Amino acid sequence: MRGSGSVLAVLAAVAVTLGFLLVSTAVPAQAAAVRIMALGDSITGSPGCWRALLWERLREAGHTDVDFVGTLPPQGCGIAHDGDNEGHGGALVTDVADQNQLPGWLSATRPDIVMMHFGTNDVWSNRPTATILAAYGKLVDQMRADNPDMKLLVAQIIPMNPSTCGECGQRVSALNAAIPGWAAAKTTARSPIVVVDQWTGFSTAADTYDGVHPNAAGDQKMAGRWFPALTALLGAAPTTSPTPTVSPTPTVTPPAGACAATYRTVNQWPGGFQGEVTVTNTGTAPRTGWTTSWDFADRRISQSWNATVTQTGSAVTAGNAAWNGSLAPGATTTFGFVAAGNGSPAPAVSCTAR
Repeated sequence: MRGSGSVLAVLAAVAVTLGFLLVSTAVPAQAAAVRIMALGDSITGSPGCWRALLWERLREAGHTDVDFVGTLPPQGCGIAHDGDNEGHGGALVTDVADQNQLPGWLSATRPDIVMMHFGTNDVWSNRPTATILAAYGKLVDQMRADNPDMKLLVAQIIPMNPSTCGECGQRVSALNAAIPGWAAAKTTARSPIVVVDQWTGFSTAADTYDGVHPNAAGDQKMAGRWFPALTALLGAAPTTSPTPTVSPTPTVTPPAGACAATYRTVNQWPGGFQGEVTVTNTGTAPRTGWTTSWDFADRRISQSWNATVTQTGSAVTAGNAAWNGSLAPGATTTFGFVAAGNGSPAPAVSCTAR
């Protein structure tokens, strides 16, 4: 009896082990959520309700595989959302860089993507634009030391008009004009920097409650600007319930040209301007790449980002970068450039996709 009992025990253990192996091999591993850090000052974190609106829009678009991360907790906003963030009220980006505060936050949260809206308090404190950009550069270096494949969305910050700083509006304008050139010099194929224009069309009178911090309308505008830039990095939303294929389906190559491109002048200064082109997949099939072209008479592009731009005479061609060529139906991506000349009139931009 003892011997048969031992045999039965062994057989039972083997059966449990085999059952475990069968179950474990039958269940596919879940892809890790994309970890996203919102980095900045009180505009980002106190309470930073644009983050709640952005989270809501991501979920509605099917991006349920994201994780907002940060060492700071959420602060309400009346919308259920993942509120972890790195928005430190009153912080200066120059102080964060000088005091090496970011590496500890990165170590604790391990983001894949950083959304940075930072510099408002530096402008208020009259820190020079070059000093702010140097701080940006140091933070980017620290991000890449933590994660060589870090993707960055860097905002041209919202305008400000506090009653105690009459010069702040012009200082913000100067900083924002310099950000695209800085980003173009700092971006890499492995760790791209995407400039997100939070400045154009943002009104301190209508979109803030104190000339600095966004109100409900401002939060909506900020979320609306972050969303297309962030989803371009995330790619197509995952499909949770694929339709089984009953019979072989012939491969159909979608026709070329199912994309559209729109141009706008983001900023203008004597002798130069910043332009931006938004590419949209207007077709019903995913696209793996796109090319845009337009004519730029009497204008010359000197820097570009988020696209490979070439200019021969007045003819300009811009093709997708390695990370933003794939566009799901209805998805958009944006690239920008700095050029000599006048930002107007706006050129007609053609687009083809593959």
